Amino acid sequence: MEAKESRPQGFPELKNDTFLRAAWGEETDYTPVWCMRQAGRYLPEFRETRAAQDFFSTCRSPEACCELTLQPLRRFPLDAAIIFSDILVVPQALGMEVTMVPGKGPSFPEPLREERDLERLQDPATVASELGYVFQAITLTRQRLAGRVPLIGFAGAPWTLMTYMVEGGGSSTMSQAKRWLYQRPQASHQLLRILTDALVPYLVGQVAAGAQALQLFESHAGHLGPQLFSKFALPYIRDVSKRVKAGLQEAGLAPVPMIIFAKDGHFALEELAQAGYEVVGLDWTVAPEKARERVGKTVTLQGNLDPCALYASEEEIGKLVQQMLNDFGPQLHCQPGPWTLP
Repeated sequence: MEAKESRPQGFPELKNDTFLRAAWGEETDYTPVWCMRQAGRYLPEFRETRAAQDFFSTCRSPEACCELTLQPLRRFPLDAAIIFSDILVVPQALGMEVTMVPGKGPSFPEPLREERDLERLQDPATVASELGYVFQAITLTRQRLAGRVPLIGFAGAPWTLMTYMVEGGGSSTMSQAKRWLYQRPQASHQLLRILTDALVPYLVGQVAAGAQALQLFESHAGHLGPQLFSKFALPYIRDVSKRVKAGLQEAGLAPVPMIIFAKDGHFALEELAQAGYEVVGLDWTVAPEKARERVGKTVTLQGNLDPCALYASEEEIGKLVQQMLNDFGPQLHCQPGPWTLP
């Protein structure tokens, strides 16, 4: 598909469309570079900006989100920006309390423990209106980018959001969330449908606000085997893509490339490549040449440098990056690494 830029009236013309062309599967002069966690604690200016207020207050400040999004671009010649936000703003908008505990991570004081707890959730149709601050941050950032590079919006996939809402935070096993899948399959599907219904207008709203690409994070795919993934994750991943594309068309918005990143989901590469996304993200556990053999040339592949490789010497990093580029080949590839560690 020919690269199309989603440019609502009033935004500057895009000067560097390399990332968008790669995402659409077009030829590019070089492999475009961006990181999933571009704004992070590795930047002293990030730590300084974040010190002014707690995490979710920062997320609710369009000015702060814009500043944090732009900081990495002032240091590095990146080919895309990804808006600073968090996947857990969606559970918050559904009425759940979420806090970010320093040194521990996200915490839900009252997680979903029983099927009746689903009654506590707000109507998913209201979620997009609750998240206007994200849309404001996207619009402000798009304006201040001045067309330098495209802006990526994102959200967490339904299964990943469900894990946090049921576990009450992070977990090494996801045993409580998986218990729901085994003991309460109908309630699990009900929750996953609620999340899907919330995500679709939220993602469409991000494009309306100025996002030029969208990424769906299925960060906890690896906690599911092929059978559970096919039953409880993949159908909703597909549904999000299908409905967002339809929603963009209905709203009169140009299509944008959509990216699916299912961490440790290498067992489902073929299914993900056919889920309606233009780009499939790979983590560092997948051999690029094997991944390309499995998915063919129907999608662009994204990845897959190990973030910890950046702890190596400059010479070794150069070798690793070159090897990765060689393994992927010249086309249908973008973005060398998942995120940047402190």
